[in-house]
Amino acid sequence: MASLLLLLLSLSLVSFTLPTGDTHITKRKSFEIIIGGGGNPPPSPSPEPEPEPEDCSPPPPPPPCLPAPQLPPPQRQRAPPKPPPKSRGQPPLPLVGFESPLLEKVFPVLKAFKKLVTRDPMLILKTWEGTDICNKYKYLGLECAIFPNTTDKALASIQFNGFNFGGDKLVLHNFLDKLDTVTIFHANSNDFLGSVPEVTNLKYLFELDLSNNKLTGDFPASVLKAKNLTFLDLRFNTFSGCVPPQVFNLDLDVLFINNNNLVQTLPSNLGSITALYLTFANNRFTGPIPASIGNIKFLQEVLFLNNSLTGCLPYQIGKLNRATVFDVGFNQLTGLIPYSFGCLAKMEQLNLARNKFYGTIPEIVCELSSLKNLSLSYNYFTQAGPKCRELIKRNILDVRMNCILDLPNQKMASECSTFFMQRQTCPDPKSMYLIPCGKNPNGVKLDQERLEAKEAQASSPVSYGVLNPDGVRNR
Repeated sequence: MASLLLLLLSLSLVSFTLPTGDTHITKRKSFEIIIGGGGNPPPSPSPEPEPEPEDCSPPPPPPPCLPAPQLPPPQRQRAPPKPPPKSRGQPPLPLVGFESPLLEKVFPVLKAFKKLVTRDPMLILKTWEGTDICNKYKYLGLECAIFPNTTDKALASIQFNGFNFGGDKLVLHNFLDKLDTVTIFHANSNDFLGSVPEVTNLKYLFELDLSNNKLTGDFPASVLKAKNLTFLDLRFNTFSGCVPPQVFNLDLDVLFINNNNLVQTLPSNLGSITALYLTFANNRFTGPIPASIGNIKFLQEVLFLNNSLTGCLPYQIGKLNRATVFDVGFNQLTGLIPYSFGCLAKMEQLNLARNKFYGTIPEIVCELSSLKNLSLSYNYFTQAGPKCRELIKRNILDVRMNCILDLPNQKMASECSTFFMQRQTCPDPKSMYLIPCGKNPNGVKLDQERLEAKEAQASSPVSYGVLNPDGVRNR
């Protein structure tokens, strides 16, 4: 009887321990998958013990009752981490880090600049927190792109236009010159002080806008070393002295240097520039306009207004057959209007007002079919033919305060007489009648269809917009 009781007890223990063993194996395998392990599998549980015959001695304790060797070490029973880490070949990035080494390199430069700004009315720099420089919702004013020939992100563009940053020590040194991956630097309407640093190492820079700041000193000759520069805007600062002639050898599309204190004669190599837009307005340039200006074959707009230019207009201006704006108002230029101006087929805004021009207004100029504004006021012109008078009626031509005595609003006869007693002559008067495009000044037919079209629309000039301090270039 005792043997029967012992057998029943052994069977009950077997039925109790088997589920425990199976569950443990399942959990072990799951745990090793989660933690990325899985070397040698754990030992399988011993098979079920066979029942002992009644005449044998009591059986030894069954193997399934030995769970201890199968349990994992205590330190491995921690809950699996969430989310699972990446494979060992690609360790995860730290939570605080940078998207690329280039961004990590520029980070201290940005932080140092931030400390210089003590006036930030738009609270732009409040967004400059953390290391996520390329997040469009953070670090406002910065833009990123993939650096050439790599897969790394880099700081590519500074867009500070209109931010009105200020500070007693807000300078460009150790900021602009440290941004060696930047292609665009726009900072119109801020309060940067001092001079412009060297930009030799900014080999990707092609747009530099420092307009309407408080920059001083000589014209920043350092820009000559920015070989890829195509857009240079330095207007509304207090740069003084001369513009190096080498500036006009740059492959620029845009050169805005108006509203500074630049004092010099225009360099003879002016025509070497490749620009589409030039503004020299509101400085103190002197002397004549160089004849080389006719070599700027793609020039569309040029503003010389409000300087101290003298001499006569070169006939080579008539070679600017793509030009739509030519403005020399408020200078001391003199002589006749060159007949070559009749070749300016695309001219829309032609301003010669407030100079000392004289003689007859060439009819060939009044025949230009694209003209929307021809301002000749406050000069000493003496005659206007029928085609020019037609433009007067249409409010395209302004001849107020001249010496055309049969028209209203002219100068006093005595003032005109005094001028003609002292008038200056041009060094090459015959060139005033040269017409490089081959037009016959006496036989040109008026383009009536375009001249009389009431719906004709002028394109919006670009250059006049930059005569306002906060005139920002559209991108």
